[in-house]
Amino acid sequence: MPDGDLLIHAGDFTNFSKSEKEIVDFNTWLGELPHRHKIVVPGNHEFFLEAGPSKRSLFNNATVLINETAQIEDLRIWGSPVTALYGGAFGMSSAADRKRLYSEIPVHIDVLISHGPPFGILDVAPNSTLHVGCRELFDAVMRVKPRLCVFGHIHSQGLVHTANSTFVNAAVLGPHGEVEKAPIVLWLSRRAIK
Repeated sequence: MPDGDLLIHAGDFTNFSKSEKEIVDFNTWLGELPHRHKIVVPGNHEFFLEAGPSKRSLFNNATVLINETAQIEDLRIWGSPVTALYGGAFGMSSAADRKRLYSEIPVHIDVLISHGPPFGILDVAPNSTLHVGCRELFDAVMRVKPRLCVFGHIHSQGLVHTANSTFVNAAVLGPHGEVEKAPIVLWLSRRAIK
């Protein structure tokens, strides 16, 4: 794992876990990493963390964000595990509910982390042509204009730069669930807090 100031994990760190053991193992691994700050957003595999805020106490080596904001040095970060996926952990199949949730993202966010991608941005799975990202998340990202938007879920790692934002699909797994790609390392310059 490359070193850095901030490690961001955008979810799916268990194998559809409904037990504490995989969470504890992941937290232990995080503690072995050299990064000063670590942010984790669960994914649709992390059923165990759906049980409520008390389960987050298993993490003492990272900040876990579930539809909330954190301040890390001069960065304002908002994270959400929500996807439109019915049946997965943190699934929210109602577009109206997702729109309501994403309308709560503050406008002065530097880094937006979501498990799933916004619609049309690095949201096509390998061997597919279908865009599977969330339209409501896309609308929120266009409103907020974060400097960095990190997500995973769809195993199509890549970067896209626009005038306002850098989008990163940070998925390291291949189409069959094996680690195939290296983590992405970015340099984000400091700027004054608004």
